[in-house]
Amino acid sequence: MAGSIIGERFVAISFGESHGRCVGIVVDGCPAGLPLAESDIQGLLDLRKPGQSVVTTQRKEEDKVEIISGVFNSRTTGAPICMLIWNKDSDSRSYETIKTIPRPGHADYPAMVKYGGFADYRGGGRFSGRLTATLVMAGAVAGKLLKETLGIETVAYTTEIGTVKADNITPANIATRYGNDVRCPDPVAAEKMKDAILQARKDRDSLGGVIECVTSSLPVGLGEPIFASLESDLSKALFSIPAVKAVEFGSGFAGSKKRGSENNDVYMLKGGRVVTKTNNAGGILGGLSNGMPLAIRLAFKPAASIAKTQETLDVSKSAQASLEVPGRHDPCVVPRAPPVVECVVSMVLADHAIRAGLIPPVLK
Repeated sequence: MAGSIIGERFVAISFGESHGRCVGIVVDGCPAGLPLAESDIQGLLDLRKPGQSVVTTQRKEEDKVEIISGVFNSRTTGAPICMLIWNKDSDSRSYETIKTIPRPGHADYPAMVKYGGFADYRGGGRFSGRLTATLVMAGAVAGKLLKETLGIETVAYTTEIGTVKADNITPANIATRYGNDVRCPDPVAAEKMKDAILQARKDRDSLGGVIECVTSSLPVGLGEPIFASLESDLSKALFSIPAVKAVEFGSGFAGSKKRGSENNDVYMLKGGRVVTKTNNAGGILGGLSNGMPLAIRLAFKPAASIAKTQETLDVSKSAQASLEVPGRHDPCVVPRAPPVVECVVSMVLADHAIRAGLIPPVLK
């Protein structure tokens, strides 16, 4: 399967480049009858779009979605849903001066080799974080489908920026996660995170961080082991988000330091429902959902585009070169990533719910 396609039954095909005419996505396999309007998608796009605060890139894109096909009389028809966003504030001039000078931390050089010099290098082209807008469009459809049919909801939020870590995260303040610039539920930590990002920008540098994602009301048994287990497909999809360098479920790396007696989740009955006392498994056992909340953590590397002078190579001259990356860039990509993570998880869960027969081809 080509690299721009994901999913088996809920299929998404991403297209576009950072500084091209538009970015967009085609969703095939969404059941007919789902109420859907551009406003359902726009809300999540607005949470991701650039230029919202002092801690994000100042590129000003409206990111206004247009639904081109697959919706009639405000409901999905069962036909492919094509959605796109026109790029309106791209400035490619600075990229012409560095097209033979690969930026450290970017895909410039491997893309140059793989595509024989024909890849669109402007703004990172196909490898830009701009393409996460296409994931949000597809994921917004998937999220609405999951909520309307199965009551499944996914939330993501920032837990770490650089060395600043949130330690006061509760269900109540998770609901307020989009109320601050860094999307952290802990208001005290959020202010420290913002200060850390602004200091990194002042130093002409960048920061990374960690996002946590939790999905509730999952049915038992989603997943198709062994190569399409729920963990396998979620990991594959989440690593499609630029800057994600690690994904863990449940206790993750911390669980590797425990004994089995500490890490095993004990079964019990609660309100007539089988649950576990702890959730070290993160809601997945043997590649199948076990009915507990799906708990995922993602590590994002520091933003690769920094204003600080770096050493690199000018491949046209086969000589070392100094580079200050031009353009408008995020000093930290984490604050804009929670809606992207929510949407990518929703895409995978919708695909598996349809594969499991839990969502019919026509909604009534």
